[in-house]
Amino acid sequence: MKKIFSLLITTVIISLSANSQDVLNDNIVEDRNSIYKKVKHQNKIVQEYTPLRQADVMWSRKIWREIDLRQKINHGFYYPKNNGEAGSATTSDRKSLIDVIYSAIQEGSIVAYGDAVYDDEFRSPMTASEIKTIGGAIEETRQIVDMDLLDQGYDQDDAMKDTTFIKAFDRNTVKKWRLKEEWFFDKQRSVMDVRIIGMAPLQEARSEVFPFEITGEWKPLFWVHFREARKILINAEVFNLVKNDAERRTYDDIFWKRMFGSVIVKEANVMDRKVSQYMVGLDALLEAERIKAEIFNMEHDLWEY
Repeated sequence: MKKIFSLLITTVIISLSANSQDVLNDNIVEDRNSIYKKVKHQNKIVQEYTPLRQADVMWSRKIWREIDLRQKINHGFYYPKNNGEAGSATTSDRKSLIDVIYSAIQEGSIVAYGDAVYDDEFRSPMTASEIKTIGGAIEETRQIVDMDLLDQGYDQDDAMKDTTFIKAFDRNTVKKWRLKEEWFFDKQRSVMDVRIIGMAPLQEARSEVFPFEITGEWKPLFWVHFREARKILINAEVFNLVKNDAERRTYDDIFWKRMFGSVIVKEANVMDRKVSQYMVGLDALLEAERIKAEIFNMEHDLWEY
């Protein structure tokens, strides 16, 4: 019994020592990389929304919009690139939006919802095996011939061995995000307000037959509930495009303050159609502007002068 107790104590001490060493190493790297210690965006608490009653909502409408990360105002969502298969370097104090969300999904901090192309109402939580195949990723066991065993005289059947084949999800291929949000007029506060309901990363779709050419469409990979994701976004830094590293914001700040460029791609309608299904090119952009102006005019018309 004494030996078992001593073994447990030793294991705990080694574990604590290893964890302390990891924290110490992280602190050393952080101290070397900055002239002061950053704590502002590490322990922030999510600011809850103003309570809202159904009786206070005079008008509401659901809107879907897309954020194109290739636009300059949205570069903070895309960079730095992931250092996986792309081979690019990353910084230790900030990550791209897909890195933040995907890492949280892998850790189990937030839930990813599948059937993203047809379902944006969070009805199908993704399983662990489905998460491993996001964005064309592959993790499967294949049988291959061990050439060394063949050289040693083994039959081909006996020389077969199981090998795990892994193709990582190239997160740099996510160049758009789709937001589902609801605009509403709160008569209790006399304001037109908006709250994001969900968000989905978009990847360029490819044909299902060789040579798998890009089709020009964008396919959502999964949906996450924004209220749930806020606890992760609140402490994830974004590069300040004004070039002031002392006044960086987090992703939650960016979404809260609407500091991004986007285009409306759908509004709630009787046929549940996207703008692209009845307008193309410049007409689609003009339709998006019409929807935005309609929301503005709705608020304007509710006031008396």
